[in-house]
Amino acid sequence: MVRTMHDTSLPKIGKISPEIFDEIIYPHLGSKNKKVIVGPRHGVDFGVVDLGKQVMILTTDPVFIVPEYGWERSAWFAVHILASDEAVSGIKPAYLSIDLNLPMEMTKEELKKVWTIMHEECVKLGITVVCGHTGRYTGCNYPMVGGGTVIGIGPKDSYVTSEMAKPGDKVIVTKGPAIETTGIFATLFPEILEEKFGKEFAERAKDVFWMQSVVKDALVAVGVGVRERGVTAMHDATECGVWGGLYEISQASKAGMVINQDDIILLEEVRLVCEYFSKLTGVNVDPFKAISEGTLLLTAKPEKAEKVVAALNSENIPSSIVGAVVPQEEGITVVKGDGEEMKLTHPKEDPFWPAFYKTLEIIEERSKQSKPVSKGGL
Repeated sequence: MVRTMHDTSLPKIGKISPEIFDEIIYPHLGSKNKKVIVGPRHGVDFGVVDLGKQVMILTTDPVFIVPEYGWERSAWFAVHILASDEAVSGIKPAYLSIDLNLPMEMTKEELKKVWTIMHEECVKLGITVVCGHTGRYTGCNYPMVGGGTVIGIGPKDSYVTSEMAKPGDKVIVTKGPAIETTGIFATLFPEILEEKFGKEFAERAKDVFWMQSVVKDALVAVGVGVRERGVTAMHDATECGVWGGLYEISQASKAGMVINQDDIILLEEVRLVCEYFSKLTGVNVDPFKAISEGTLLLTAKPEKAEKVVAALNSENIPSSIVGAVVPQEEGITVVKGDGEEMKLTHPKEDPFWPAFYKTLEIIEERSKQSKPVSKGGL
């Protein structure tokens, strides 16, 4: 039975609300320790511990394995989800502690496929597995099959958080909105897209799946410099997408923003997939509000912003300057192409999930209708 929440009761599917976090989690964080520079808080993807001349960056997420993606895609995605939240600190991910609580139905061969690919991705990213736990248990189900902590270590002045954006900084977005939304829809429902747009488009949309990582984005961006020398804040646009992520940076940094919506890259595959699944399901899959793992949101000093964009684009990471940070009292304003202005608040509800489950219902209903009717009698 799934129980839902309206801000003040039990959590809905997905992350708990800020209100529940503030009520239950935040006041109870174990023993106090002055070496914790950045602890759990809204809109910040990682924690920071003071090691003296260096800092340790830590982030924890579920190990997310979806068999329907295929084992290769699932394993790749699992590693990049974990690594992305550490990489937005600007410090390279280096170590992984992992717990695998596997479903009883997972076979040795399936585990071998998944773990081999996870290992290979860790090698590519320079991540070493240092400890963990692996077992199969009743009550454990896909997609959440455990959890992992990624750690990075670097100089004290080499990291940024989403709290460091300042008025005057430029806002940069990589890849555009709804990357995860598009990648998942195209991977799980390719026949629907083929039917509407043809095989070539369906394959291009499926390839968006491999854009669901900000590890390279973040490390390329900070190659220009951090803080006063370049990038001032970074955040991975996940649930509630670009609008949710920009709102979280603004709240964390106690600043406002002016965003020019038309300056945000919108991939053709993203636009068409979101439009089509909106029509199919009756759910408005607004790409700017939809889940978008792989979209990096960042701010940079105005004199460094063009250099950051140039560095990203030179590595085939499409990016653009989309606005500026302003004083907090000005709020967050989105300017549309026709000049219309919208005051941005947090979307709260991500449209991907209702559209996803509605699509499953539609496919199930189509399947029932296509089954031959038995001519036999009772």
